[in-house]
Amino acid sequence: MKFFVVAALVLAASVAGAWVTTPGSREQTVHVNIHHSSFNPGSFEFSAGSTVTFVIHNGDPIDHEFILGDGAVQRRHENGTEREHGLVPGEVTVPAGETRKTTYTFAEAGRLVVGCHLPGHFVYGMRAEVEVS
Repeated sequence: MKFFVVAALVLAASVAGAWVTTPGSREQTVHVNIHHSSFNPGSFEFSAGSTVTFVIHNGDPIDHEFILGDGAVQRRHENGTEREHGLVPGEVTVPAGETRKTTYTFAEAGRLVVGCHLPGHFVYGMRAEVEVS
């Protein structure tokens, strides 16, 4: 019975775009949906020292990126020419209609941003705020 309750909670969290964590753990899984060139959820809160695996589903008919970092990271990608992402924690290309994962450890408190830097996407407002306390 306990298995079914846990399975139901995991399913409910993934459908709602929420996070899932094991009690006492500093590791979380967060489901993010991309729809109409926006991230859902549109903001995140994490504790410093936590490790988060983002599972990003792109429901749009066009490709997107999930780039997590501070202002310097966002500026580098906005002005950069990288066509694919996936080797750097917190950075991944998410093709149209597909799902990708990236894992990121939040080392210290502060504010970060998740952005998409394909031409015009960040300026359009494709970003989400991240608060780390």
